[in-house]
Amino acid sequence: MTRRDLTGTGTTEADWQASGVLAALPRATPEAVRPPGRVVVLAPHPDDETLGAGATLAAWARTGTPVTVVAVTDGEASHPGSPTLSPADLVGRRVDERTAALRRLGLADAPVVRIGLPDGGVAPRRRELAAALADVVVPGDTLLAPVPGDGHPDHDAVADVAAEVGVPVLGYAVWWWHWAAAGDLRPGAVVVGPDEAAREAKRAAVACFRTQVEPLSDHPADAAILPPPVLERLVRHDEVLWR
Repeated sequence: MTRRDLTGTGTTEADWQASGVLAALPRATPEAVRPPGRVVVLAPHPDDETLGAGATLAAWARTGTPVTVVAVTDGEASHPGSPTLSPADLVGRRVDERTAALRRLGLADAPVVRIGLPDGGVAPRRRELAAALADVVVPGDTLLAPVPGDGHPDHDAVADVAAEVGVPVLGYAVWWWHWAAAGDLRPGAVVVGPDEAAREAKRAAVACFRTQVEPLSDHPADAAILPPPVLERLVRHDEVLWR
């Protein structure tokens, strides 16, 4: 598995827009890409479902699309060495943040299945993840999962398992936008254009993840995981999914 550099601010949103690749992609409405049955969202960490496809999920929620969220990890390793929050503290905070975010997306009643794999350690536990998904996913479901090669080891492991489940998969990206050269996209991408209400729901949901978008303190280990240059890519006007 290729390890990507996910530090710093990464490839800027201005560079992505200037590359022209996003403008050249086919476009679709959320309704046009909405699966016919239940959507099972695979989130390696709390917030990935919101960052990757929150506006699309908000639009689907308004149509009554059934959604189940599979929380692969609880995100306890986001701030190693933090003097402010222990890993156990982070679990509690991040679970609460996800609950608030799903409410903002119109998914307050969506079931959340917490698998509890170790944050940063999903790859060696692929079989355990596959077994857990076998208890959740049924024929007719569609998975919404990280796109293969997203760049974070947990995301890439989840993408690998999703591809073996045997139901259709829609891909979303979180870290791809950070490490990839502007304009470098896997085939099959489509721009999904939610309406302004869905975009605003996503922005409000992202703001719920305060442990990620704000510094915990002035200590270097408490720096925001998603500072403004990173968020700019993730809350852009439209979303991109892979079919």
